[in-house]
Amino acid sequence: MTTTIRPAGPAQQGADGARARTYDVCDNGRPVGAVDISTDPAFGPSAGVLRSLGIEEAHRRRGRGTIAALAAEEVLRGWGCTRVSVVATADNHAARALAAVLGYTERSRNMLKRLRRTAPALPSGITGRPMTDQEYDAWEATSVGTYAQEWAERGVPEEQARRKAETDHTTNLPDGLATPGMYFHVLLHDGVVVGHVWVARRETPDGDDLGYVFDIEVREEHRGLGYGRALMHLAEDITLDAGLGLLGLHVFATNTPALRLYESLGYEVTQYNLAKAL
Repeated sequence: MTTTIRPAGPAQQGADGARARTYDVCDNGRPVGAVDISTDPAFGPSAGVLRSLGIEEAHRRRGRGTIAALAAEEVLRGWGCTRVSVVATADNHAARALAAVLGYTERSRNMLKRLRRTAPALPSGITGRPMTDQEYDAWEATSVGTYAQEWAERGVPEEQARRKAETDHTTNLPDGLATPGMYFHVLLHDGVVVGHVWVARRETPDGDDLGYVFDIEVREEHRGLGYGRALMHLAEDITLDAGLGLLGLHVFATNTPALRLYESLGYEVTQYNLAKAL
């Protein structure tokens, strides 16, 4: 048995260095599957993505998927990529097992909760309100740098981390605080601001809208007092007020306190985001 990958069509290339290409996975020259790779538009042309890999049922469990993935990684190296990522849905145990064999490690998770008709009540003395223009300006002044640092602390090269932060900010907030579908609120205890949350309206792959927590933070001097849970309850209220019944979020795998909080609130993992250095 000789397993190779062969281009299934022309390469796609953008002016900013973005690339994408699909390959047939061949066994002795005969197609038995396909692998799709690209660069990551958020992290830039030095970050690769293994977008999909499939082997026909009759040809599985013989190492072809492993060989195809390694060959795809070699192509990404040739493109100048220094890292590669892959997404595995929560129910795709085979994909996660293969990724583990190939040396991928979990970088983050996406989680989702179906909301009840009313959000849990905030504790006594705690309230929420929309963020003011002045508060937004203060948040915006440091948000890109803070977000980039979070990615860099998890092994993402500084250039890629910075591009990710800048791309997300430009894409999601073209009109700043006035951008439609973006909700910035602060949490107060006895009138003192203790944290903030940014909830966005997003569209699911099925075409439905949901709320999505893009940013949540308790101010450092107020941490460890339960305000994170209160902020998540506030996020539910914001989402329901927008007429949405689902609330999603992204959390880094190393953020154990946040993971425990979200699990205790009823959030379930929808996908695992895995990565490795090339």
